[in-house]
Amino acid sequence: MTQSPATEYTYQDIGKLMSLMTGDEKHSFSATSTLDVIWTLYDSVLKIDSENPQAPDRDRFLLSKGHGPMAYYAVLAAKGLLDVEELKNWGKFDSRLGYHPDGELIPAVEIGTGSLGHGLGIGVGMLMGLRLRNQNDPRVFCLLGDAELDEGSNHEAIAMAGRMGLENLTVIVIDNGSASLGWPDGIQTRFENEGWSSAVVDGRDHEDIKTALTQSHPGMPHVVVAKVEPK
Repeated sequence: MTQSPATEYTYQDIGKLMSLMTGDEKHSFSATSTLDVIWTLYDSVLKIDSENPQAPDRDRFLLSKGHGPMAYYAVLAAKGLLDVEELKNWGKFDSRLGYHPDGELIPAVEIGTGSLGHGLGIGVGMLMGLRLRNQNDPRVFCLLGDAELDEGSNHEAIAMAGRMGLENLTVIVIDNGSASLGWPDGIQTRFENEGWSSAVVDGRDHEDIKTALTQSHPGMPHVVVAKVEPK
């Protein structure tokens, strides 16, 4: 990611940034379960310019797992995409930082999320729209929780992406063992059966996550299952 030279925060600062957000509705576990994946994406994978977060050639990141966006906001602030001072107003009446991220209020946020099961379908549509505009370089990354896969809308999105060979689409599933239905032989087989490439990683290991997110998967969408401690 391209960032402002004035931005000097590191991963070790994220806890301090998250502590600026006080009040109810933290969904703390939901936030921390996504932290290492979101940090790795913004630190070393996504092509995003903090000076111009709406640049047409940017990569798109969709936080479908929108409950408890504290880690997301903290990483955006660390990378110069959000004013650190805004974190102190999190959840207040006049704040842009709601309990779910809002793409209409924050330029660096692509979509509003919170209703589980919507992000992947939006990601597929977004990538198809980019194709129609002959924008073939931007990638779309979508982060889901394993429980979201219980939502039926994901079945259609997974199948369509595989059939269309959307190789610029990468899904990350945070697997904390909270899905009600599960899947035989693991989450990754559900995607593989529909024509996706896959990787299973330690959801706390930044190098492991980066390797999986940047591996080649020509002609196929890609899913990374990031395993974290059980909820």
